[in-house]
Amino acid sequence: MSIQLEEGVIPAIEQRGDYAIVAITKHGVELARRLHEKFSHADLYYMEKFARGDETTRRIQLFTGSVRLLFPALFPSYKGLIVIISLGAVVRMIAPLLQDKKTDPGVVVIDDRGEHVISVLSGHLGGANELALEVAAAIGARPVITTASDVQKTIPVDLFGRRFGWRWESDEKLTPVSAAVVNEEKVAVVQESGEKNWWMHETPLPDNIQVFDNIPDALAAEPNAALVVTHRLLSADEEVILQNGVLYRPKVIVLGIGCNRGTSAEEIEAVILETLDELRFSIHSVKAVCTFELKKGEPGLLAVTGKYGWPFVWYTAEQLNAVPIEAPSETVYRYTGVWGVSEPAARLYAGCDQLVLTKKKSGNVTISVGILSFE
Repeated sequence: MSIQLEEGVIPAIEQRGDYAIVAITKHGVELARRLHEKFSHADLYYMEKFARGDETTRRIQLFTGSVRLLFPALFPSYKGLIVIISLGAVVRMIAPLLQDKKTDPGVVVIDDRGEHVISVLSGHLGGANELALEVAAAIGARPVITTASDVQKTIPVDLFGRRFGWRWESDEKLTPVSAAVVNEEKVAVVQESGEKNWWMHETPLPDNIQVFDNIPDALAAEPNAALVVTHRLLSADEEVILQNGVLYRPKVIVLGIGCNRGTSAEEIEAVILETLDELRFSIHSVKAVCTFELKKGEPGLLAVTGKYGWPFVWYTAEQLNAVPIEAPSETVYRYTGVWGVSEPAARLYAGCDQLVLTKKKSGNVTISVGILSFE
């Protein structure tokens, strides 16, 4: 069901994230959908005529009518707006809504070709400058920041890793940790997994920020605040670091899955959840689900990947059989022409020789787990 925009009526929206992405053109919608996959704490709005059929599953909100009428609902609801509409049009639409630079949301505009990301409103206080940098990095565009004094070159805590698809687990400590970063207090960045090129300034990392590859070393340094990047579930001893810390989930877990024809979504989901729990991994760090091309239309797999918004990747028999595996199956080969499904699929996507879980069979489902590595 789409939002019907009418003159004089502030539309009802479902605000879940901190940011809203808005598009009104064919190319803009394509760009917005790609950005939405990475910005997990953003809500996406675009015109109903560009519907793809997966909007309900992906929690995308469609609208009909003039986009101008959507902004009175978005402006007070979001911390920032990412708008893929011409700059002049955006300025005219938001002008009547402006109140104060201390309360107005940050507004960022992207051109229809995705070449420039412009910080338009509330650059410093509203965080639009940092948002423009993150969005530009996410889509490979050029950030345009025109404030006389540039932004402080440090880590924007609420946007940290957003361009890679990282998501924070809880927003409870975002404000105090951000304050520690801005006030140049002693801050630890603990990174166990995920992309390493998150620092995007030409200047070195500030002296008050120190990077660690494990939590015990970070705790020993007695930081005032911490940013922890890991796909693992923390132990009780490790959670001490989150007393003034933010936990980020990078997208690094690859699930290779094989299943019998007609296996229910409930059974597939149960095996995934059980396996992640056994490995002490977070479901929020799942990057993709991979399988054999014969399973690309399997209803159960499509339902589960759709529910969680996971990319669903499939490989041909030739691709799977070209991968050396530890547990080839004569039975699988006899019926499908491949020596394995979950193990080689996970290896192909993860690009690693060693899987965390080579293969586990549970009922009608076989699962393998790999971790993406970044140098």
